[in-house]
Amino acid sequence: MPEPSQPDPFGHSFMPEGAPHYGEVIGGAPGTEVRGSSTLESGELTSATLTPDQLEAAREGLTIKSRSQLKMVTDRFFHHRMALVGLGIFLFLLLVSTIVPVFWKYNYTDITNQFGTGPTLQHPFGTDPIGHDMFAQVLQGTATSIKTAIVVAVLATVIGTLIGAAAGYYGGWADTLLMRFTDLILVVPLLAILLVLSNKFSKQANGWVFVALLLALLLWTYLARLVRGTFLSLREREFIEAEWAIGATDGRIIFRHMIPNAAGVVAVNATLTVANAMLIAAALSFLGLGIQPPQVDLGSLIAAGEGDATALPWLFYFPAIFLVAAIISVNFIGDGLRDALDPTQRIRT
Repeated sequence: MPEPSQPDPFGHSFMPEGAPHYGEVIGGAPGTEVRGSSTLESGELTSATLTPDQLEAAREGLTIKSRSQLKMVTDRFFHHRMALVGLGIFLFLLLVSTIVPVFWKYNYTDITNQFGTGPTLQHPFGTDPIGHDMFAQVLQGTATSIKTAIVVAVLATVIGTLIGAAAGYYGGWADTLLMRFTDLILVVPLLAILLVLSNKFSKQANGWVFVALLLALLLWTYLARLVRGTFLSLREREFIEAEWAIGATDGRIIFRHMIPNAAGVVAVNATLTVANAMLIAAALSFLGLGIQPPQVDLGSLIAAGEGDATALPWLFYFPAIFLVAAIISVNFIGDGLRDALDPTQRIRT
């Protein structure tokens, strides 16, 4: 490297004693842009504003880009082909099930004069023995299953994150009390509780809302334990001890520093909760204890078509295909998020 008194190849003096500026260097000529700051003019391209590596790259005409953690995670996710496939399938199902019914000529409750007919141009998914258009029914069932699963994932994620955060951060009696309560929920048979409670509440006008609330109140436990373990590790880190030393409040430390550092665990678990909620809600409906007519979801449609799967296969296979596609797509998204948020994972293309 030239002496401080000597100009660099671009005619600017080096200033080793200055603090380096970390940014993104594009090119190497005067007027070089450092992202996150103003454009460097002729006399500013010095070691006071650039790191040694950036200066070396500028002399060689190379480009150095500094990326935020969000940018790196996004890049890794969008290089995960199966995650992109899953995202595409899920968005397709979501958009089709919410937009197409607005323009489709049949409502899912309409009864036509076609009874038990196979797929045709007029009824792409055929009709059931009552005369319902199965295309409208499957779209409505898909929309109900997706919105139920999303509500479950959001509520369960909020509950599990808050309980796990409180237990891991405060420790002591708070940790003991909250974790014993979590263990109590875990050991109680999930399906037994759902069968009893859903039979009572799912017959309400908005039965899917009650099913979603029941599932959310029972599916937060796994995330709570994961978040607690993450917080127990984070509270020993230097930056958390520094926050304590300067007198930061508990709320600031938890919500400003610790929860963002646990975002990877939370995000991956949220996607898995969506898939799990879809499967459990479909199982309840299949048993006749989930969403009740005239409302439909994919589980109730599968249950209705199961008896005629041989004679009228379209009644069973179309809702089953949509359910499997939705669950697999969410699992692919979860795999992509896990790999993107974990730098030790190798991206599968």
